[in-house]
Amino acid sequence: MGILSSDTAPAAEQAWIALMRRAGPARRFALARSLSRTTMQLTRRSIRRRHPTASEEEVGLIFLARVYGPALAERVRADLARRR
Repeated sequence: MGILSSDTAPAAEQAWIALMRRAGPARRFALARSLSRTTMQLTRRSIRRRHPTASEEEVGLIFLARVYGPALAERVRADLARRR
């Protein structure tokens, strides 16, 4: 297997790959879930810093636009407005 990350030492990368191969499916899933949760939290924190006066709803819509694209965010915004 070739290098996966240009900013990681090859020995560290190989050690990580070996750990992942030895881990069972439940452990690998838990790690992936944790990484996803952390990524979402950091993204939302970044949005709050850039938009300090935004409501939680607006933060959520900006998050949707960043992660899933502006078209989905606009559809959700329109649906929220329709429900009010």
